[in-house]
Amino acid sequence: MKKVLLIEDDTILRENTAELLELAGYDVITAPNGRIGVETALQNPIDIIVCDIMMPELDGYGVLETLSKNDITKYIPFIFLSAKTERQDVRKGMDLGADDYITKPFEEEELISAMESRIAKAAILKDERENYAHKEEDQLRDLNDLKNFFDDNGSIFNFPKNEVIYEEGHSSNYIYLIIKGVVKCHKFDEQGKELTTALHKDDDLFGYTSFTQNMPYQETATAIKDTEVVGLSKSELIAVLDKNHKVTLELIQLLTDNISGIKDQLLQMAYSSVHRKTAITILKFAKKLNRNPEDPIKISRNDLASVAGIATETLIRTLSRFKKEGIIEIEGRNIRIVDYQQLQEMY
Repeated sequence: MKKVLLIEDDTILRENTAELLELAGYDVITAPNGRIGVETALQNPIDIIVCDIMMPELDGYGVLETLSKNDITKYIPFIFLSAKTERQDVRKGMDLGADDYITKPFEEEELISAMESRIAKAAILKDERENYAHKEEDQLRDLNDLKNFFDDNGSIFNFPKNEVIYEEGHSSNYIYLIIKGVVKCHKFDEQGKELTTALHKDDDLFGYTSFTQNMPYQETATAIKDTEVVGLSKSELIAVLDKNHKVTLELIQLLTDNISGIKDQLLQMAYSSVHRKTAITILKFAKKLNRNPEDPIKISRNDLASVAGIATETLIRTLSRFKKEGIIEIEGRNIRIVDYQQLQEMY
């Protein structure tokens, strides 16, 4: 049985209308003025409200305005029942959000029909809101949500330092998210010289090739230090992106940024001085390997040279010069930045 709240200050009209509604199969709660009507609506589950306008303490406009601002009552269908028949009165009621405006005197059938249609409409809108809410819950909103999806649905892999995660030319079955560690992606030229194409740290995604073609990995990925990753199959990721277009756009932006970074690296390798290349590379590794960039980094000279795009011998000579100038300190394979600002000025 649907419950209606009837707010009417005229006792006789209130009792007669309540009896009419009860005979029509409604459970009726009545209120003699707007203030009590608001209190009643907030304390009871109501399916529809029928309300007079001219009332003491709080008029019908005030009732509607108050209830429409409350999350509990804002979706309850609201019908004005009033002797005020001027066009501006009707317009004011509808502008405030009333679902209908019935003038006194009214026909029983007119009121019952309006109530039934408004209750049905409210039920349909409620279903739509709930369906939308469920869809919103299922939707991934951004890359952070996508990474959480990796955590919840992917497979965990652990790679000790220097172990290959995948090799260039192998089937690109997985896309990876780094839980902890650092990964170097690299290629080899015809002379066997290694070129580092990217460095990835905690919370980075890597391993993506084509999402539309069965394209193999275009580079080799190696753990620079003990690394834990979570892998999601390409087919699973494609299914997720197909349903979450916002995330797809963010991933496209990530790929675009990566391409821009590679272009900058190529320009640096082609035109930068050896000193600048070395400084940039040290800063890159410091950023990827350390929470505090000034902490010592432990990295092979070959990896540094590979990222910088210079010969290992040339890199070693440049590092020695940096050491003499007091820019860095070298202890075995450890490099510690002493003058961080001077390295940045070379960037």
